[in-house]
Amino acid sequence: MSALICGSLAYDSIMVFEDKFKNHILPEKVHMLNVSFYVPKLQRYFGGCAGNISYNYHLLGQTPKPMATVGEDFGPYQEHLEALGISTEYITQLEDCYTAQAFITTDLDSNQITAFHPGAMMQSHSNHVRDTRDVQIGIVAPDSREAMIQHADEFLQLGIPFIFDPGQALPLFDGDDLKRFIDQANWLVVNDYESALVRERTGFSEADIASQTEAFIVTQGSKGSCIHTSDGVIEVAAAHANQIEDPTGCGDAFRAGLLYGLENGLDWQITGQIASLMGAIKVEQHGTQNHQFTMDEFRVRYQNDFGGSF
Repeated sequence: MSALICGSLAYDSIMVFEDKFKNHILPEKVHMLNVSFYVPKLQRYFGGCAGNISYNYHLLGQTPKPMATVGEDFGPYQEHLEALGISTEYITQLEDCYTAQAFITTDLDSNQITAFHPGAMMQSHSNHVRDTRDVQIGIVAPDSREAMIQHADEFLQLGIPFIFDPGQALPLFDGDDLKRFIDQANWLVVNDYESALVRERTGFSEADIASQTEAFIVTQGSKGSCIHTSDGVIEVAAAHANQIEDPTGCGDAFRAGLLYGLENGLDWQITGQIASLMGAIKVEQHGTQNHQFTMDEFRVRYQNDFGGSF
């Protein structure tokens, strides 16, 4: 079975600020902010939500089909995906624009400041879910506003269950938009900060959202995650990370774990634990698509962290 992964494909330029932002940002001066961070470490990686989720889903032995628009500079990324055996069937390359670019600066507290150039992503509504085939499940991950609305509509029309993941695109949507997505999606996943924004803009409680979806999943970093369903709240502990190297892309790895559990009919406790372990494995490596494992290795780590098997 395959999953359609709608979202961005991007190049990530990741920089490390060897200090803490809070030491250089004065709260009383934020109205006239003018700061410069010296970042001696710079690395460029393949990224974007659709690419990251697809990479992690592929590691889990599944079949991702990323859907995105990219620019004339996409060649190296395409070679990367094809070498992995990830389909590029629903990736549209455009001329006279760049592939989306993210410039991410991380401090010693793992806080991040990101600048994002959307580039070809702004035309991602030119791709249609209705033009796909053999898709059993999907996700609407951060993308252009028009594309996210369109893809959610088409998933619903086709009867394909999907996760809605607003992520960094959340500022694009008001309360009415979010209410519509909640009504359409089978599952909603956000981090704890995004959860507060969604609840503020919609006026919904966590229980309200859970009653309108099959599950409302809220990640909480090192505290694990909470999965809100109509039957109650399932708390999932964070998996153990051997070392903390780079938080970028952990949320995307987590979402790939959710898709794995959903597509394989696993219960919410196990699904949440798989997702948690995916995030922990990712944080151990720099970049969003550099970690690797076999499924046998993954199952051993799962048993060590959570006991049992899946």
